[in-house]
Amino acid sequence: MSAVMETAPTVVRAEPGRPWRAVTDLALFEARRLLTRIPVLFAFLVYVAWIVWRTPDSYDGYPALQDVDRATQGGPVLVGFAVLLSVNHAVLRAKRRDTERHFAVLVVQPWRRTAAHVLSVVPVAAVVASCVALQFTWEALKPGAVGRGSVGELLVGPLTVLLFGAAGVLLARLVASVAAAPLLIVFSLFLFTFVFSASSSSSGTEEDGTRWLYPMTIEVGGNAVPSDLLGRPAAWHALYLLALALTVGLLAVLLGGGLRIRTVQGALVGMLAVTVLGASAQMTGVPAATIAARERASATPQKEQTCVERDKSTYCAFPEWSPRAGTWADTVKRVQSLTGGTAHDQKLLVRQRIEVRYGLGSDSTLDPSATPHQVTVGTDWGGNRVPEFSVAVAGVLVTGDEKTATGDLCDGRMVTIMWLGLAGRPDPVGDLARVRLDDGTSGSSLVISPTEPLYMTGGQTSVVRQLLDQPRQTVAAKMTSHWAELTAPKVTTAQVARLLGVEAPKEADKCL
Repeated sequence: MSAVMETAPTVVRAEPGRPWRAVTDLALFEARRLLTRIPVLFAFLVYVAWIVWRTPDSYDGYPALQDVDRATQGGPVLVGFAVLLSVNHAVLRAKRRDTERHFAVLVVQPWRRTAAHVLSVVPVAAVVASCVALQFTWEALKPGAVGRGSVGELLVGPLTVLLFGAAGVLLARLVASVAAAPLLIVFSLFLFTFVFSASSSSSGTEEDGTRWLYPMTIEVGGNAVPSDLLGRPAAWHALYLLALALTVGLLAVLLGGGLRIRTVQGALVGMLAVTVLGASAQMTGVPAATIAARERASATPQKEQTCVERDKSTYCAFPEWSPRAGTWADTVKRVQSLTGGTAHDQKLLVRQRIEVRYGLGSDSTLDPSATPHQVTVGTDWGGNRVPEFSVAVAGVLVTGDEKTATGDLCDGRMVTIMWLGLAGRPDPVGDLARVRLDDGTSGSSLVISPTEPLYMTGGQTSVVRQLLDQPRQTVAAKMTSHWAELTAPKVTTAQVARLLGVEAPKEADKCL
């Protein structure tokens, strides 16, 4: 008797979590390849080099962090384009090499492979987030930094990269051609240029809610303003970008073979709803409360400011700028030390003023104050702003108020003002060129100040130039001894020159 022994077939059971583990492994593999692709490496090299080159001297060492967070949004766009191109190329790799049919025997379905490509963009976005954090932290650690940044604004850069990467995967599922991605990049660059040009030429960009549909929304022109006056829907915009990136990624997964997967379908519908919600919420315009706050800060800043006293003078600023009072006081002290008469001990009121009633991008000139002994200081500092403020302080010490100093002051007092404002600076001749509209040190020109400009004639410029070439203490002694004559209304430039011992100009004083 014989028996036939048959071996029962082995049953292989796939572990429920195994396909998603494979997706994760594939996503990590593709992420490593993506980070080492030449376009991505080049984009990161340029991006990091831009941060290292720009940040040390940016904002003249006195950044307002509510401006810094928005300044982090431009660099990641370059990385985003490189990621779009590279991830699109990666998705089409199997088709180019004719290996697509071999994937049919694997446990990872096509839609899961598509999901892995979408997930591969996440580590790249995380690297961009690290670069954004580096740039912002670098600025925040500067001694002159003021204000506070917004997490929503800082997330724009990484989320833009995530969106561009998802778009690259979707494009590969829509058009199986490597030429599609470069064409999309060219179109996007054209669109970005058009949007930027339109926003630059428009004075009412805040009223255009559709601009928030783009990844990056900029404000052209304008000075720094208190963070609570920005009125930018940064949180909603970040939510919109995240939801839009996930929507694009889920749509790519559906087109990659997941059309019948209810989980993917439900997630797509949910993310589409969140995208619409974020888009709608960010397009509602500037809140009424913010508009009212801007009105108060522009018309009655004294109601919103805190004041401190330094060296007998009072310095009033919006709360975020209060730490700069000491820096302003140093400038006032330097100018006042060169004066004579009652000006030497005159108490000043230095008040910070802004104009945001017409939007963040407005460059409206501040009206000079008629309040006696009040000097205007802006929200920007460092660089040219310092000698401009010095000249403004000198103008008030000589004439008594800003309105007189910036009005039709076409007599010799302009020489006294300019020398006082510049003589105590490390590079007075260089600062003379920096505060003038023509960037020169000869001839007539307008002199920039925190409010309306002053006007120098060619003769006054010649006298100031001669005085700046002489020892400061020598001129200061003459300035002190002849203070009453030098600051008298209607004193001529020729008389001032003779009192200070320099060659008098031949031309007569004249107004602009």
